[in-house]
Amino acid sequence: MAELTLYIGNRSYSSWSLRPWLLLKQAGATFDEVVIPLRAPGVRTPEIQRHSPSGKVPALKHGALTVWESLAIGEYVAELFPEAKLWPEAREARAVARAVSAEMASGFTALRTALPMNVRRKIQGVAITEAASQDIARVQSIWGDCRSRFGQGGEFLFGRFSVADAMYAPVATRFDTYGVELDAVSRRYVASILGLPAMQAWIAKAKEEPHIIEEYEAIGVVGK
Repeated sequence: MAELTLYIGNRSYSSWSLRPWLLLKQAGATFDEVVIPLRAPGVRTPEIQRHSPSGKVPALKHGALTVWESLAIGEYVAELFPEAKLWPEAREARAVARAVSAEMASGFTALRTALPMNVRRKIQGVAITEAASQDIARVQSIWGDCRSRFGQGGEFLFGRFSVADAMYAPVATRFDTYGVELDAVSRRYVASILGLPAMQAWIAKAKEEPHIIEEYEAIGVVGK
């Protein structure tokens, strides 16, 4: 197999980068990772476009092929590593997993805006808008439904870890960062995501990122 290289943004804030990185780790893949420090001086879209045609991260290179966009990378990784079973095997569960993954990829704008991803520290006292509250309620509804219908045999949305879990992992970090009040099912699910060794490794590396990140944090420039 040709070498895999994943181009990601700052671990502290890049929710889109976390998703395929976590999937590759959970699949047991060997890959190189290249961090492009978004918003750092000198980083411009044309430079990112050397690795990603969209001018955004993440991007996965596999030989001559480049795959960009988190969910598309997830589909590709699932095909590369079928033994990891990154989609549920049952047809109904697989259909629902794809639906909730696509909903995460294309929606929840209010949640992203009100609670930007920040795994470096706990943040208290952030005002949550009505629209963001509705997004939070919808996320919990998805988690509760998936866990009750398909979660037997494991601690994740469809039992074993899947693409859907990778898509919702950044939301789990947001809920933890901002101390969002959750129902019992959602609290357990967040704990399961944050308890993954790969997730803990991502957070540890985020806390080691250059000091310049804190300067952007101070003026409210953070990833979503």
